[in-house]
Amino acid sequence: MNKRALITGAGSGLGLALAKQFAAAGHAIAVADLDPGRAQAAVETLGGAAAGHFAVSVDVGDDASVAAMVQAVNQRWPDGFDVLINNAGVATAGSVAESSLEDWHWVMNINLMGVVRGLRAFVPMFKRRKTGLILSTASFAGLAGAPNIASYGTSKAAVVALSEMLRAELADHGVKVGVICPSFFKTNLLDNARGNDRFKAVAGHLMETARETADDIARYVFEAASRGQFLIIPTGPERTRWRVKRWFPEYYFKQLMKFTRAMRAH
Repeated sequence: MNKRALITGAGSGLGLALAKQFAAAGHAIAVADLDPGRAQAAVETLGGAAAGHFAVSVDVGDDASVAAMVQAVNQRWPDGFDVLINNAGVATAGSVAESSLEDWHWVMNINLMGVVRGLRAFVPMFKRRKTGLILSTASFAGLAGAPNIASYGTSKAAVVALSEMLRAELADHGVKVGVICPSFFKTNLLDNARGNDRFKAVAGHLMETARETADDIARYVFEAASRGQFLIIPTGPERTRWRVKRWFPEYYFKQLMKFTRAMRAH
C-alpha cells in the first residue's frame, strides 16, 4: 500500500514543493490549504485523485476548521497515515517595541498554535501505529534571532522548542520527528505579511536574490528527513552560521550587527 502524507499550506510555496517530493516517492498527499481552489489545483499538479491525492480546506489558526480537516482526513484514511508536515505559516516584520499586539496574536496563533493543533489532532494516531514521521516548518530565524522580526522569530523559535519536546516524547514510540529551519529562499511567504514595510522590502530582496528555490529546499528536506535527521537546515551558509553561533556567540553577534547595519544603509 502506498504511504500517505498530510501537508498543511501545501497549495503553494514550500508546502507544494514538499508535496511534490513526497508524491514522487510514492506518497498519496492530503493537500491542506487555506484556499480550497489552490489546494485542488495542487492536487491536479500532483497527478489528481486517480493517484490518491485529495484536497482539504483548513485554517490552522481556527479550532473548528482544524477539527473539520481532521474529520475529513480520518474519513478518507480511517487507518491513519504515515507523514504529517505542519507547514502552514505567516510572516510578520517589526521590532519588539513597535510590533502591535494584534500582529503578535496573529502570528503566534498560526505559526505556533497551528502546529500545536495539528499535533494534538494526530500524535495519538502516530503513537498507536508506532511508526511515522512528523515534520514542522520553523525558520533559521527560530535558531538565530535578528532585529525587526521579533514576533515571527519568536513564533518559529517556539516551533523548534516544541519539536524538541515532541521528539523526546515519541522516541520510544517509533515515530521520527524533525524541524525545518530554512533561511531566505524564493517563495510567496510575504504575500500576506504584516508589519514594518521597510523590513518586508529587505526580506523580499533577500528572497528574490536567494539561489535556492522552494524545490531546492524541499529536496534537501526530503533527503534529510529520510536519514532521520532532526534539525534540518536546508541552506549551506546557515548551517555554517548555526555552528558559529553555537561555538562563538559573541563573534556571531558582531557579524550579525555588521550585516544588519549594511542592509540598513543599503
